[in-house]
Amino acid sequence: MSSFRNRPKDNYIHEADWDSLYVLTEHWKSDITFYNEDLKFLHLLIEKYFMWMAKKENIDMVREMEVSLIDTDKKCDTLAKQVDIHLHHLAELIENPFAYDSHQFRTEHAQLEDDLALFVKQYRTNRKEVFAITEYVIDGEEMVKRLGITRA
Repeated sequence: MSSFRNRPKDNYIHEADWDSLYVLTEHWKSDITFYNEDLKFLHLLIEKYFMWMAKKENIDMVREMEVSLIDTDKKCDTLAKQVDIHLHHLAELIENPFAYDSHQFRTEHAQLEDDLALFVKQYRTNRKEVFAITEYVIDGEEMVKRLGITRA
């Protein structure tokens, strides 16, 4: 999990200034927006190639993938909201250092970063699986065309 972290090791979160943490959090917000859009694309791929599935085990495989993507969507939405709240707390801290507990904020920051790392890991696994399934379906369709088989 630590290989997905954006922050340097050691005590960075507890020593970084607010501006640095703000830039990092804005970067997270941008990443989450990208992941959200990419998840829509992955759903579209599944929908587009689902109709080519004839075997029950293939349909079940795609159904499982869709369920996993829906779970990833929910996590992405939750993280987007958490990042927005986090940015709000950070803005309050920048304007008024006593508006929010800075130690609590830094603890939340570390937890949010860990949650993002777990999400990215799940997202990448899902993305890889969707492309593998899509490739499998496309390759199967190419074989059907080469053999001259028509589908009903």
